[in-house]
Amino acid sequence: MAQPEQDPSLNPPPAATGQRARSPRRKLIAVVVLAALAAGGWYWAKHRAGQSADAAAGASAPAGRGAPGGRGGPGGPGGPGGMPRSPVVVSRVLQRDMPVVLNGLGNVTPVANVTVHVQVSGPMLRVLFKEGQMVKAGDVLAEIDPRPFQATLDQAVGTLARDRALLDNARLDQQRYRTLLAQDSVSKQQADTQDALVRQYEGTVKTDQGNVDSARLQLGYTRILAPVSGRIGLRQVDPGNIVSPSDTNGIALITQVAPIAVLYTIPEDNLPTVLRRLNAGEKLPVVAFDRQARNKLAEGELLTTDNQIDTTTGTVKLKAIFPNADGMLFPNQFVNVRTRVDTLQDATVIPVAAVQRGQQGTFVYVVDGNSQVKSQPVTLGPGDDNHVSVSKGLQPGQRVVVDGADRLKDGMTVETVDPAARAAELVPASQPRGRRHRREGASGASAGGASAGDASAGAAAGTGGAERRRRGGDGASGASAAAAAPHGGAAPARQ
Repeated sequence: MAQPEQDPSLNPPPAATGQRARSPRRKLIAVVVLAALAAGGWYWAKHRAGQSADAAAGASAPAGRGAPGGRGGPGGPGGPGGMPRSPVVVSRVLQRDMPVVLNGLGNVTPVANVTVHVQVSGPMLRVLFKEGQMVKAGDVLAEIDPRPFQATLDQAVGTLARDRALLDNARLDQQRYRTLLAQDSVSKQQADTQDALVRQYEGTVKTDQGNVDSARLQLGYTRILAPVSGRIGLRQVDPGNIVSPSDTNGIALITQVAPIAVLYTIPEDNLPTVLRRLNAGEKLPVVAFDRQARNKLAEGELLTTDNQIDTTTGTVKLKAIFPNADGMLFPNQFVNVRTRVDTLQDATVIPVAAVQRGQQGTFVYVVDGNSQVKSQPVTLGPGDDNHVSVSKGLQPGQRVVVDGADRLKDGMTVETVDPAARAAELVPASQPRGRRHRREGASGASAGGASAGDASAGAAAGTGGAERRRRGGDGASGASAAAAAPHGGAAPARQ
């Protein structure tokens, strides 16, 4: 059967059908590209608007009232005559009692430092102390083999007993000879001979008694006793070794650490003040600090001074005594020593950092009520590490510069800065850069007007219209309107 002929226009070629199928996909890709371009243009327009607002706010800010560090604040042309206003830290001049303290460098020295030596030779049997322990005078530290010395003592005691018996017999004969001599029965020569024999035996007995005492003493030396109280050091001899008095190191070292002394030096110019206090019978308090002079170790009092001045250094030695009950001071330890020799009543006191030195001598920068600085010569008195007294040149209540004085000149107007407030201002600067930019952009948009707001509103309107048209069925045209809206809204920000 023959097939009816079909109209070619009703069945398009396959190529034409593929092109029509690809047409919606191309439109969708175009919509995505346009949307990305619109989003990029909107972000760029908002960023430009924030920068323009910041520039406008900086230009319109009143002189001298800008942010710290900006062109209108301290350091910018906000001072009189357009000169910078340098930020400085100030402190009030106080009136209070000021202790007069002398600083010195010294070493901790034990009151007693004894090397324990043996006094007889022999093998070491036992060591009865622990290294580093505290011992008392008379404690038994070690023992040497006592048997040879006990034998010597026994011999001396036997000899003494024999000679005493001979002496007693000689004395009895002496009495008989004297009786016979009185009766003229013996010659006087015999009586005198007997008297000499008695004296001879008496001498022998005394010698024997000395030998007994010596042997008993040598036997006692076999028990080695602590000569002083203190801390014993490391053991130098182990049990079993032969020891003798000629050993250089001995068996241990004992140092008396409670109380303990400190030897330190002060300049010879300060010696009259110290001697005046000591001769008056006053007790001068002394404080010992560690090597960095930060941690207080112990408190004591001055004991005495040396009897001569060291001509090579121009210093004199002082000796202070410390109870050292807690053992914080250690023999041969390096310490910083502070001795309070006087106290100034109602003295004018300023921080040490405020003192400047120049050709005219010592001076300070004083800040008046108009925030202007002026150099003021001062005469300094005693002080310590942080404060110094002023005997002439300042009055209590004045303000002096303690930081930032290297940039100052007479007559300059300064901006006084509170250190705590300045530290708080530095916190936002340490935050991430992107966060600061976002805050700057937001403040710039609010100060510069509604240009950035118009751009964001246009973008929102275009997006809303696209959504409504997409729901109505025309998604492609709605997306195109949304892509065109940000460009139109961003145009005023670029103008």
